[in-house]
Amino acid sequence: MQLFLILLIAGAVFGLCFLVDKAFAKLFRSKAQHCSGLAVRLDKRYGVFGVVLTVLGILAVCTGVSGDLVLLIGGIIVLAMGIALAVYYLSFGIFYDGESFLQSRFGKPNVVREYRDIVGQKLYLIQGGKILVELHFRDGGTLSLQSTMDGVYPFLDTAFAGWCLQTGRDPQSCDFHDPSQSLWFPTMEET
Repeated sequence: MQLFLILLIAGAVFGLCFLVDKAFAKLFRSKAQHCSGLAVRLDKRYGVFGVVLTVLGILAVCTGVSGDLVLLIGGIIVLAMGIALAVYYLSFGIFYDGESFLQSRFGKPNVVREYRDIVGQKLYLIQGGKILVELHFRDGGTLSLQSTMDGVYPFLDTAFAGWCLQTGRDPQSCDFHDPSQSLWFPTMEET
């Protein structure tokens, strides 16, 4: 019976997250880049871990209310971590079309950039053999893209094509361009 109750609560939390995501998209994502259907999103494990931690936190708080102070405080901490992970997953995204892209991050205003603003990239190998491509912009800003993000490689291909088009470069003349080596833009020198 308890397993059924846990599964029922987990299903309700997943359903609630799905509805919140759909409502969030309808209310706050109305720009052209949002409507293109093309996006780079965080790995789904952020959302899954957020939901799992939220459910575990709720269960711990419910159990801790009956008198176990450690379980109550631990449950509150786990619940807060789960909500934070779920919100981070839902709020982060890069939405793009052939002309520009929009960066969406939690707590920061959305930033629309054109591909011509890209001046170069840095490439990092991070733990577990993952690749991090850091794009640098004319205004000094950066955008970090991990190889584990959903839709990252189609975005980089589109960004390169848009960059060539907007800067008047012939893609064949860009000898630095080698997607098999995770190189789309000129390499930035370390300073």
